[in-house]
Amino acid sequence: MDGMTVTLFFSAVVFSATPILLAVIGETLSEKSGFINLSLDGTILFSAMGAFAVAVQTDSLLAGFIAGALIGAGVAAVAAVFSLYLNVSQIATGFVLSLMTRDMAYFLGAPFSGITGPRVSHLAIPGLSGLPLIGPVLFDQNPVVYLSLSMAITVWWLISRTPFGLNLRATGEHPEAAFARGLNPTPIRLVCAAGGGLLAGLGGGAYSLCVKAGWGHPQGAEGVGWIVLALVIFGRWGVIRAAMGAYFFAFLQVGGVYLQTQVPRIPAQVFQVAPFPLMIFTLLLMNLSPGKGVRTPLEAGHRRGRGEGMPAALGRSWPGGR
Repeated sequence: MDGMTVTLFFSAVVFSATPILLAVIGETLSEKSGFINLSLDGTILFSAMGAFAVAVQTDSLLAGFIAGALIGAGVAAVAAVFSLYLNVSQIATGFVLSLMTRDMAYFLGAPFSGITGPRVSHLAIPGLSGLPLIGPVLFDQNPVVYLSLSMAITVWWLISRTPFGLNLRATGEHPEAAFARGLNPTPIRLVCAAGGGLLAGLGGGAYSLCVKAGWGHPQGAEGVGWIVLALVIFGRWGVIRAAMGAYFFAFLQVGGVYLQTQVPRIPAQVFQVAPFPLMIFTLLLMNLSPGKGVRTPLEAGHRRGRGEGMPAALGRSWPGGR
């Protein structure tokens, strides 16, 4: 590849990673508080449909993204209420909501299938887009890409550098101790779950209004929610590492498209499916390195001071303090 091709390739990687990045950031925020949202796969599809439908009806991209975000936050809030206030299993609730929202997306979105709708426009940042190498890749994109990059930094700062982040991590590690110190873990978890769902909803909107503009069956975002959950785990519940995983997955996807044009004799389906097992296999190899595996709560204890490792109370109900 020549220099121009390389630049276009990595620009496509950053562009394609945007929806996954938004969802990964949101799920990391939620899981750091101790709540795991397994409805992500259906939520992203439902938000993509809702964002596209509202954008078409109102001819407003902003309204579409707001609708997608609200759908994502609403689904996550329902899952959180069932788990935190009604003591229903987070795993069972997440699976049921994932299946239900996926079917609702295809049923309610049928009238919008195959029609042309608004799409996010390109917006180069003056003064920065002309920088060598990183300028075209990071600053010659669209506003949703810039939003995803700023959210990665903002959520990292929120979790690791603010009193709210300290309370959030306390509820994810030891809710009983947090409650004894005057915190109520339940509303904190609810807020974090809804915030994580909101970002996942924005990711869904980014699919239908930006990366894979339009709506149809299949939409092209099927299975992404499960990849997001895997990225959070292999990112060891750190925003920056999980974000890098999102870009790596997009790198594999874009690489598959590029190879498809270079090696047309191989069936296209091979390149479409290959990023999923290759991603899991690569991350598995990375985590098999001595001392870098996915740690159990007890094993990860010595690293929690830096906000790393699986939250000890992740997925565990906490009945008191409501």
